Amino acid sequence: MRLSNEWFTALSESENGELVTVMGRDSLGEFIQSGKLKERVEITWKYEANEKGMPTDEVAEQMETVEETLRKAMEKDKLAILTSVYTGEGEKVWVYYTRTVRVFGERLNEALASFELLPISIYTEVDPDWEEYKDMYEMKQWAVD
Repeated sequence: MRLSNEWFTALSESENGELVTVMGRDSLGEFIQSGKLKERVEITWKYEANEKGMPTDEVAEQMETVEETLRKAMEKDKLAILTSVYTGEGEKVWVYYTRTVRVFGERLNEALASFELLPISIYTEVDPDWEEYKDMYEMKQWAVD
């Protein structure tokens, strides 16, 4: 299975009516059908939002560095793949699908060991049918160029 790096960006609204930017990964059908990545991990970073609900430039840069570090660590052997990223309303959420939450956690700690303590929380759920991804993917029809 080849992991694509094709993404789309869509704009959505939170329950409070605030703008949320959604980045979704495209071309993941083979991974869904394989049934190997049954667990979903959501990493949430809460931040002090500007008037538009977005992070400051400095925090956005930190988040980008963390995202790149985690992606390399998780996707090098396809232990987990990043499927979507939500940013807005004072939080950024990275959604991964993984083979095993236990090993994901170990690798996450290794990958982030060189960083200062980050304001992140982690939520996991068994999601063998990729329900969260499929719900997010429906937003592709509103993708912005």
